[in-house]
Amino acid sequence: MHAQLLPVLGAQRAGTATAQFLKIGVGARATAMGDAFVAVANDASALYWNPAGITQFQTNEIIFSHTSWFLDIQHQFIGAVYHLSLDDAIGVSVTSLHMDDMQVTTEFAPQGTGNYFSFGDLAAGLTYSRKLTPQFSFGATVRYVQETMDVVKMRGVVIDFGTYYWTGLGTSRFSAVVTNFGNEMSPSGSITLYGGETISKFQEFSPPTNFKFGFAIDPIKDETNLLTTAIQLNHPNDNSENISLGAEYGWRNTLFLRGGYKLNVEDQSFTVGGGLATTISGITLNVDYGYAAYANLGGVHRISMNVKL
Repeated sequence: MHAQLLPVLGAQRAGTATAQFLKIGVGARATAMGDAFVAVANDASALYWNPAGITQFQTNEIIFSHTSWFLDIQHQFIGAVYHLSLDDAIGVSVTSLHMDDMQVTTEFAPQGTGNYFSFGDLAAGLTYSRKLTPQFSFGATVRYVQETMDVVKMRGVVIDFGTYYWTGLGTSRFSAVVTNFGNEMSPSGSITLYGGETISKFQEFSPPTNFKFGFAIDPIKDETNLLTTAIQLNHPNDNSENISLGAEYGWRNTLFLRGGYKLNVEDQSFTVGGGLATTISGITLNVDYGYAAYANLGGVHRISMNVKL
């Protein structure tokens, strides 16, 4: 027997929240840093990680992100950030999770009945952020969520709140973020069981709300080298508390190497990745790759492209 840094408290809540696709990280840069990104969040992927982050850069940006999830499931994200002024920014984003149609099977037709059903998730968000002082920013996202399970749909609205604060001590900053906060949701529609019974009332489930506290600092920063390190505490409503650690090294703001590690997260451990930035006709293009290792399910590959206008 030995003591744990973080006891496995809250694991009994697993499976109590819906819209699990909202927990899939966006952007190869952030996920390669072990998801320790809420206190970094200085590109368009902040639309997902921390809405206050979209005022931490001055360029207008578009991000495309693709994740090859488990079992041929595909996860896509597209977002855009536009700066209204030096202190105000807005953004829009769309998230999609989809897979090929699956065969309908029954007890008496385990190989399939010849019919197929579909499953897919969709979310669309609108983000606003304002820099209240040179040190402190606040942001919020309102997101419409829809899950489609054959003839049954689940719809709802969730909200993200984020803060971003530069402490004034070197390059240190911290953030506090609440994601996917909202009312309970239940499916709408009706299904007919094999015996002919029709069910149209379903149990309600909470969205996957997560409280995140992050801290980041750049221990090395000069004209050639930039090293960013980050630590993040996560408190989900449907699992145990956990810690994310991440680091990013950039050479001449052109070549990037990243790594991360997760503590107290079942089946997950290290992440790695890298990126390349180039400028063409005044437009900066960042292409990133990230890999996340899972002990039993294999690895997850992500690629993303960030266009800075």
